Amino acid sequence: MHKIMALDIGTKRIGIALSDFLHMLSTGHSCIARMPENEAVNTISKIAQENRVEEIVIGVPINMDGTKGFQADDCLEFSKKLKQFKIIYEDERLTSETAEENLREQKIDFKKNKGLVDIESARLILEQYLARL
Repeated sequence: MHKIMALDIGTKRIGIALSDFLHMLSTGHSCIARMPENEAVNTISKIAQENRVEEIVIGVPINMDGTKGFQADDCLEFSKKLKQFKIIYEDERLTSETAEENLREQKIDFKKNKGLVDIESARLILEQYLARL
């Protein structure tokens, strides 16, 4: 039995979410700094080992016209550093907007802590992936 991890990779922060062992629930875990990258990779690997993660879902921000831009290429490049895990790519169009909406509905002020949006985005990416399993 293993969990699945999802990452919302930004230029400053990385949101992390984890599934349960049954792959039915998606829960926000944490937000870490993106830089320095080797430290971020080590932290992700440590969290993955502690939670028996074998698969990592990477949110890739595809443009609305279906093309990949700089941010998508950046996410794909970062994911290469996690080669010890099975990597799955998930289209994450509009997850940040949905994450902000969800947090507003819960009356959570995220304006001073953007990491909350990153965590919720990772949770949504994972939820979307799990729904397809």
